[in-house]
Amino acid sequence: MFLSRRTLISSALLMLLPLVQYANAANTLPNTSLASVAASQMHSVTDELTFANYQQVSIHHIALALKVDFAQQQLAGDAILELDWHQAGKVLVLDTRDLTINSVNMLDANGQWQSVPFSLGAADKVKGAALTINLPQERVAKVKINYHTSKNPSGIQWLTPEQTQGKQWPFMFSQSQAIHARSWIPLQDTPAVRQTYSATVTAKQGISVVMSADRESVSATQTQFTMPQAIPAYLIAIAAGHLQFAALDDTSGIWAEPEMLDKASKEFADTPEMIAIAAKRYGDYRWGRYDLLILPPSFPFGGMENPRLSFITPTVIAGDKSLVSLIAHELAHSWSGNLVTNATWRDLWLNEGFTTYVENRIMEDLYGRDRALMEQTIGYSELLAELAELPASDSVLHIDLGERDPDDAFSGVPYVKGQLFLRFLEQKFGRERFDTFVKSYFDHFAFQSITTEQFRNYLTQQLLQKYPNIVSESEVDTWVEGQGLPSFLVPPNSHAFDDIDAQRQAWLEGKRDASALNTQGWTVHQWLRFINEMPRLNLTEQQLAELDKAFHFTGTHNNEIAFAWYALALDNGYYSVLPALKQHLTDIGRRRLIVPLYQKLASSEHYNWAKTVYLAARSGYHPQTQASLDMMFSDKPMEHVH
Repeated sequence: MFLSRRTLISSALLMLLPLVQYANAANTLPNTSLASVAASQMHSVTDELTFANYQQVSIHHIALALKVDFAQQQLAGDAILELDWHQAGKVLVLDTRDLTINSVNMLDANGQWQSVPFSLGAADKVKGAALTINLPQERVAKVKINYHTSKNPSGIQWLTPEQTQGKQWPFMFSQSQAIHARSWIPLQDTPAVRQTYSATVTAKQGISVVMSADRESVSATQTQFTMPQAIPAYLIAIAAGHLQFAALDDTSGIWAEPEMLDKASKEFADTPEMIAIAAKRYGDYRWGRYDLLILPPSFPFGGMENPRLSFITPTVIAGDKSLVSLIAHELAHSWSGNLVTNATWRDLWLNEGFTTYVENRIMEDLYGRDRALMEQTIGYSELLAELAELPASDSVLHIDLGERDPDDAFSGVPYVKGQLFLRFLEQKFGRERFDTFVKSYFDHFAFQSITTEQFRNYLTQQLLQKYPNIVSESEVDTWVEGQGLPSFLVPPNSHAFDDIDAQRQAWLEGKRDASALNTQGWTVHQWLRFINEMPRLNLTEQQLAELDKAFHFTGTHNNEIAFAWYALALDNGYYSVLPALKQHLTDIGRRRLIVPLYQKLASSEHYNWAKTVYLAARSGYHPQTQASLDMMFSDKPMEHVH
């Protein structure tokens, strides 16, 4: 869900990057020497959102020893960094954000830890602070940093027992993407660098700790983890709480608070079949296990693709599997994003565009063409609405964010425009050719971080030149570097929506009452189409009240329908929804389902009401959500609220 600065790698490097092959095996690791060559080559990528001097020296393994302290709301302990030096040097520069560094030691020639000087630079509002470590000798192999996190780190949320499902135990979880890993680990926080990691985590008895890694050893208060595949920093993840586990099959299952475990297990029962479908189409699943962690409602995103353990919002548990495309999306990241990673956040579309494309193919294979096409059509419609609000420069796939936070890149553009570009290629070259291309792309760049230029070179060689006169470089330029959507795009269109559109129009023209509309058997996607395509600004209160009476939208427990309805109501000034909307804004913290509603309220006569709701709900929101909303409600003084 994010993005960065201008980064390019010479096209000459493309053919030098090794084709890492895997015999099968979920647990087979890349050849060490080949991986090292790829790593050293990738250090020619420049990421302006990191202080780290990773082109000179890079981390290849992190060993964590951390204590989860709920009383202090703090992670504290040691991070041992194993280093690869690409040039001779005595200085190591790392990324931090609001970390307290207690000491830094290096491993000397006698195998003893020796204290070394360090300094923290001035804090930058986007990048945090540089940790500069001055070493007494060249090419030091290991450094150990003792540290603890701040009270409210941007990448960690601490929840009181009252903010959880069970109300008895506290909870904490990380969200490292895009550049928030530096708020809980001192490291090189750039996707250009990949490292393995291990961890020993201590927590009080009764608390289960999980990470994006193999959970190898568990005692009453201590858990050990190993991640044998090299991953970028944003995929290092941790959570701790009163969790239980339910297996879905031998290699997948659900972690959740006991109160949510049964619901989640039923809702996501198709996950093993999704894994099998994706592996058949795009190659072996290479991460061992695929488990899901159901987080408290304050989790700010739909999901986070942490390898081996996707973090999932409970807002997609609708009771009818209607929103499980999110699981397909996070699973698809096991190939696009986790296996082949954007080298900088400017290249985010390589993660999210491919993932949205693969997600839709999984949904088609599992639930049929009609559902997949409906989801494509809804995504396209939502993108059009978003493009109307975005600055033109933010509608470019290969975006240049300037000095902005990479979190700003997480719009529908890298997701849906990226998917549309890949669908365009699929339509032009045919599915058989394009499926072969996508599978070979994942194999060729497996366990590497790449740039848009590398993708384009591979595309040119494997499709454009192999099958000439089908797609031109100019057309690719228009998709990747152009603003908005190409004029030659053929938009997706689901005929499953034809009847929905006709009935909506009949109601708008007064030819049929809402209660007389034939909605029997409508899916969530059809309801979303019905609501989302309603006029903005000119529906009357009586019309909206009629819809509400007929279909009971206000107070619905389907969070996607609730969001669509409340957005429509606010756009048309139907403020009878405010009491139910207050509950919606208080119960969940998923950014996509609350921030746009706050934006609509903040620009209306109900600014004061919205700010009051926010201040009451704020403690239950994630720090990243708080940061966005604090800014929204700090632009004018709070007036007296009646």
